[in-house]
Amino acid sequence: MIEDSPFVAAAPVLVPMPAERPYTYAVPAGMRVVPGSIVRVPLGPRQVAGIVWDGAVEKVDAKKLRSIEQVFDCPPIDRAMRRFVDWIAQYTLSPPGMVARMLLRAPEAFDPEPWIEGLQRTLARPDRVTDARMRVLETAEGGLAWTRSGLAHAAGVSSTVIDGLKAQGVFETVMIPPRPVVAAPDPCYAQPSLMPDQRDAAEMLRSNVAAGAFGVTLLDGVTGSGKTEVYFEAVSAALDRGKQVLILLPEIALTHAFLERFQERFGAKPAEWHSDLPPRMRERVWRQVAEGGVRVVAGARSALFLPFRELGLIVVDEEHDPAYKQEDRVFYNARDMAVVRGHIGGFPVVLASATPSVESRVNASQGRYSRAVLSARFAEAALPDLKTIDMRRAPPARGGFLSPVLLGHMRQTLEKKEQSLLFLNRRGYAPLTLCRVCGHRFGCPVCSAWLVEHRFRGQLVCHHCGHNERRPEACPECGTLDHLVACGPGVERIAEEVVAHFPGARTIVLSSDLMGGVRRLRLELEAIANGEADIVIGTQLVAKGHNFPNMTLVGVVDADLGLANGDPRAAERTFQLLSQVTGRAGRTGKKSLGLLQTFQPDHPVMRAIVSGDAEAFYEREIAERERAVLPPFGRLAGVIVSAATRAEAEGHARGLRRAAPQAADLFVLGPAEAPLSLIGGRHRFRLLIQGERRADMQGFIRTMLAEGPKLRGSVRVQVDIDPQSFL
Repeated sequence: MIEDSPFVAAAPVLVPMPAERPYTYAVPAGMRVVPGSIVRVPLGPRQVAGIVWDGAVEKVDAKKLRSIEQVFDCPPIDRAMRRFVDWIAQYTLSPPGMVARMLLRAPEAFDPEPWIEGLQRTLARPDRVTDARMRVLETAEGGLAWTRSGLAHAAGVSSTVIDGLKAQGVFETVMIPPRPVVAAPDPCYAQPSLMPDQRDAAEMLRSNVAAGAFGVTLLDGVTGSGKTEVYFEAVSAALDRGKQVLILLPEIALTHAFLERFQERFGAKPAEWHSDLPPRMRERVWRQVAEGGVRVVAGARSALFLPFRELGLIVVDEEHDPAYKQEDRVFYNARDMAVVRGHIGGFPVVLASATPSVESRVNASQGRYSRAVLSARFAEAALPDLKTIDMRRAPPARGGFLSPVLLGHMRQTLEKKEQSLLFLNRRGYAPLTLCRVCGHRFGCPVCSAWLVEHRFRGQLVCHHCGHNERRPEACPECGTLDHLVACGPGVERIAEEVVAHFPGARTIVLSSDLMGGVRRLRLELEAIANGEADIVIGTQLVAKGHNFPNMTLVGVVDADLGLANGDPRAAERTFQLLSQVTGRAGRTGKKSLGLLQTFQPDHPVMRAIVSGDAEAFYEREIAERERAVLPPFGRLAGVIVSAATRAEAEGHARGLRRAAPQAADLFVLGPAEAPLSLIGGRHRFRLLIQGERRADMQGFIRTMLAEGPKLRGSVRVQVDIDPQSFL
């Protein structure tokens, strides 16, 4: 075993592919590897990066072994992270190699960053001193090394002035180590002024961090209660102890505002980690995290797989958010995996939310998590008054979607020079386009989904596979011109209606698929915060943690939308989303109002939101989950079978169902066609496995897969432990 001796003739190496175990490679004479070393190895005709793993070396004929080609000059992956990879692989039933692949996503970072050529002042004097040269000499006093461009910029001169001084020996060439991607945060930079309940919660978090042991705290505070400032105190305590910190955020769009708040508190920004980061910056962040230079990272769920050297705290902000669930290759929930990472590493984890998940609330009530409650908004800002608009009694005008009641309040808000927000969780202009003459509906050619009209772009788009086509003038079925009609509203259509009612108002549409991407989205969020818009129309992006000081009216266009499906989490998700979006109003103390357009004003979710009685909603939802033995009182797993033909997918799914072992505490539902039965040209069938909390779900599924039919042809099987989506 490698652990017994740091230098071996053969080593197990985990490679980033669907491998169920490490492969054995020979270690050439003179090469030194230890568990965690990142190495380059041959794999078939390719060279790939892999990680020297733990455990015994397979007995293989030495003549058949291929050799490790290179050991990268990189800090080894520590034992805690290796255990984390193994744990995720076991829990999610994923090949360990595919989990390790998420660790190795910055290959250029495995070699050290090159040093930079710089300049340093010598004792020599120039032959003549001009104003420009004098500024350079004064700037370079103190013996510090400068880059050529940096010195020119700091002194306010052109680079030719620097070149002239260097030619006269006034500067000599020196090598400068790579610059840090961010400055070191200062825990004492700006001490906050906290309210009494914030101080109590902050003290709880600080003492947990000081104890240096695993524990989970649910930071449960209403929108605008200052949860971020409270968990910043835990970050400060971890930095004081010399530890690194990871802060997980659900959306890239949140990152910019969060970075500024962090900088105001700690005097420097944290490093970012998300899919929109340029490749070179990703590599530098990865490397400096591994070396311990980066002390705090704010990132998306994939930041869990950064190779932290001294990780001492994880904060999961908006812990209820479905964006933490990855549903590609390795299916995992970053919130739950953050708790596992803290348990393996022996450090605290903070979960923060205004609307915690039912799972986290139950864990807190049963004593597995601590709970800190912030029940009031910061600086006594009042929560908005919340009311429903019964759309049966106050319907919109023909062809419209906004009730006269909502329009009246929008008009009053405009007159007061305050902002309104209209929320509809549906992108594009309309979810369906059809022909009025023949009834033809525009559907995706490779998915069982309608094409969504995006009128701003003049396209019909599938939101599942990305297929898009120009919106035609004539019906492709009957050829009739100008008889295509949009059915139902998206945010673009609501914007059209708003402009018709309020032509002089400054209107902004916020949606994840608008042209310009994340950069444009950040600029528009900043413009709204600065009061440069009167009416904002947005999807769920607007519900997530933004602070709009002049926002006093929030209107939910279709509050019933999330309730119209068979998802067992539908009520919880609707409650969370509507609570979060109405919480955007009145955050600076102005009197504010939230209006929910609904055809079901007596639904328990609507009553809970309007009454402000979140506890009653949680009690009811938790009781229903317990009766149905649904998470967190029971366990669920989905098995998704897909294939190029319906017959292949159905046949394989039925074969798996027949192979399911007998178990008293687990049973299989299905197979049945998935609600989205065709995605990207692949037919999909689902099996749902439900059981008691302590049931061996993974062992049950392993047996079913091993005893079931072998994968043939185009068939693929995906396992989703603890599914969040049932489409």
